[in-house]
Amino acid sequence: MAHRLTHPSLLPAVPVQEIPRRPLSLGVHVQRIEIADLVVTDHRLVLAHARTAARQDPDTAALLGHSPTTPLTLQAAAALLAALHTTDELTDMGMRTTRHTTRTTAATQHRGPVVLELSDAPDQDH
Repeated sequence: MAHRLTHPSLLPAVPVQEIPRRPLSLGVHVQRIEIADLVVTDHRLVLAHARTAARQDPDTAALLGHSPTTPLTLQAAAALLAALHTTDELTDMGMRTTRHTTRTTAATQHRGPVVLELSDAPDQDH
């Protein structure tokens, strides 16, 4: 009597045993910095929005040197608003972006850092 072999596609599926893998540490350090250069188009509007923001978020305002006895400078006002709002919101508050830069630095334990920088300047339609 001839012995017949079963075709492999007809055999029951045997689950593949998964070997537990330890996490692989790559030792990569990455730092990403976003830089937006802003221009104030209406300083009164910026200061008014910043005063409101300082009342609503006094802790962030204090980090920028604002206190109830210290008025916000225009630079501190712009920094406070930039910390709390998106670019579109800043435009509505009297500021516009002249350039946006993203700087990414990546390094391993065995290689020096690699710096990638992407910068753009929106079209000036004013």
